[in-house]
Amino acid sequence: MSIRPEVWPFILATIAIFGLLALALRWKKARTRTLLAGCGLPALILIAYFLYFFRDPERTPPTDPTLVVAAADGRVAAITNVHEPHYLKTDCVRISIFLSLFDVHVNRAPISGKSTFLGYFPGRRLFTFQEKASDVNQHNKILIENDRTRCLITQIVGPVCRRVVYWPDHDHPVDLAMGDRIGMMKFGSRLDMYFPHNDVEILTTPGTVVRAGETPVARLKLADNTNQSAMIP
Repeated sequence: MSIRPEVWPFILATIAIFGLLALALRWKKARTRTLLAGCGLPALILIAYFLYFFRDPERTPPTDPTLVVAAADGRVAAITNVHEPHYLKTDCVRISIFLSLFDVHVNRAPISGKSTFLGYFPGRRLFTFQEKASDVNQHNKILIENDRTRCLITQIVGPVCRRVVYWPDHDHPVDLAMGDRIGMMKFGSRLDMYFPHNDVEILTTPGTVVRAGETPVARLKLADNTNQSAMIP
């Protein structure tokens, strides 16, 4: 299993902090056992957790092109009918996935298509299990669209999550396949996926544990029911 290179600043910071603490304790004539218990062991635990958190396992998306997969690991927190007035501009179904501190935090494309970074939007840091966190918390917005449907993805910052990252080009649309890596949410948060209501049939339920790039959460309806999902001019 590969580890994201973003782990290195956290590992180096851990080594520096506990190294300085060990020097201070050593200057005060602390015993070797005290240094190991107070500095060495906590540092090793933190480094082990960072390596675990930044893991990036390979995923195999389904071959059925009509399926929509989860964009994040975690638990489906809610499935809500909403009106999305800014980008999709239609009635939508929103699938919200809550990530714990122990989930894989690499996000993946739920559908194939052209991905556009819409921007980072400042806001609050409410707990992401709250319904209004979708509207008021800091977040990234990403739009993925193809000839069958559109998906608006929101990477939402919570009180623990300090940063959300979108890896493809921020200035130009990028072609992605289902399951391709698109970004990361650092230290737990929430991801929302919006689809035009008439485009999809939901296959999951609240409480379901899903894996990014692999677990089907919806299926595209027949083409004659997807005329509302034409590409944005």
